[in-house]
Amino acid sequence: MAQKDNFAGGFLLGTVIGGVVGGILGSVLANRAATQSPDQEKLDTEGVGNLDSEENIELARRRLEDKIAQLNLVIDDVRDQLGHVNELNNIKEVQEEHR
Repeated sequence: MAQKDNFAGGFLLGTVIGGVVGGILGSVLANRAATQSPDQEKLDTEGVGNLDSEENIELARRRLEDKIAQLNLVIDDVRDQLGHVNELNNIKEVQEEHR
């Protein structure tokens, strides 16, 4: 019975402390977002700015294509590495079967 009381007390204490910490953190972040300058907001969008213009849409599309190409290269590299690992494992299995 004592463990249940300790659990309930610890749970309530954790809830209160978590609420206080979350409230403070939320207030600080909301204040920071509210005081952020318009120039900083433009920098946060990586220089894209107003996405309504055709030039900015094209720029964003090209950046996305570049990122996709980079990811594809990394995926191919990992596949090659895993292929070599699988080949080595298959060779070891065959050698163990022949023993």
